[in-house]
Amino acid sequence: MSLLSEAENNVMLQRRKAVAWWLLAGVAIIMIQVLLGGITRLTGSGLSIAEWKPILGVLPPMNEQAWNAAFDLYKEKAAGQFASQNSDYTLSDFKAIYFWEWMHREWARVVLSGVFLIGFFYFLAKKYFEKWMVQPMIWLFVLGGLQGAVGWIMVMSGLNPEDTHVSHITLAMHFMFALVLLCYTFWFALKLLIPESKRVSNDPLKSFSLLLLVLLGVQLVYGAFMAGLKAAPVAATWPDVNGTYLPENVNSFGGEVYSGLQIIIDNPIVVHYIHRTMAYLLFVLVIVWFTKSRRIAKAEGSSILNKASVWTIVLISLQVLLGIITVLNGHLMTQNKFLQFEWFAELHQMVAICLLMNLVLNYYLFKKKIVVL
Repeated sequence: MSLLSEAENNVMLQRRKAVAWWLLAGVAIIMIQVLLGGITRLTGSGLSIAEWKPILGVLPPMNEQAWNAAFDLYKEKAAGQFASQNSDYTLSDFKAIYFWEWMHREWARVVLSGVFLIGFFYFLAKKYFEKWMVQPMIWLFVLGGLQGAVGWIMVMSGLNPEDTHVSHITLAMHFMFALVLLCYTFWFALKLLIPESKRVSNDPLKSFSLLLLVLLGVQLVYGAFMAGLKAAPVAATWPDVNGTYLPENVNSFGGEVYSGLQIIIDNPIVVHYIHRTMAYLLFVLVIVWFTKSRRIAKAEGSSILNKASVWTIVLISLQVLLGIITVLNGHLMTQNKFLQFEWFAELHQMVAICLLMNLVLNYYLFKKKIVVL
């Protein structure tokens, strides 16, 4: 390699590193966005802004007349929630729930969009992007747009005279679209930061890592179902489920009758039980994966895989512990101590996201063996 080509290579690596840090900044902002979504959900604020104004909605109501108009629109559009839960709300109460939904939307369209758009045009002008980055960059913006669209579909599912909250199905869709965007952005950054020489060739562990990611994905869907159905307090006991180890009367709960897929998707006690059971399964599988991964990391001399695998076991242990604490404090949701429960729930969600990012990193660190014929 000539001196000139080596210098060009160093410039390319520096540019890739700059783009990667921009993407990682986006990852951090998306994580905050997801946590704001969790607060919005837990405080019952999601239906407070009953209209979609991507541009004009940047500013909240600016005077008393505008606030009253927004409150009246909420009463009309979210009639089910207002009549059932918030009929005693004053304008001051409405402003409190409006704030969290507005902040959730504002973070997405101003902070998140601003960081991505400013960074994109800056690096485009500086010619930091390489040809192979064009397609991933397009998908990045497509996924961001879809996330916003799915968010509004979710809100509309609760804007009617019957429902008191958004559909837990659309809530899970919105949550998972956010996590797909998060993982895609993180994966893009990893491709720019971690060279091929740092990756380890091991097909079985790569497949094992993918299995863990899939199972965690299912677990996260059920976590969203738990939140949407407010299923934490239906069994605020551990290790038993209200005195038993298998949920009873799975075809009915709280006066509702369930059949077919409804049993595992709509029944709060069954959803709660599945979420718990998936956690135990993941914990055991991660321990098995950890022992194998550490052995391979040592054999290959991979310090990054060694550190990543240690964090996997730390995060899964912390996640299980927080899950148990959240369940045991589920009764706080119905005892006017909601903020105490919210802290546990948000910590539980935050660690789950960190665990997801960790598993994405582990999956990336394993590469398929190249067979030379």
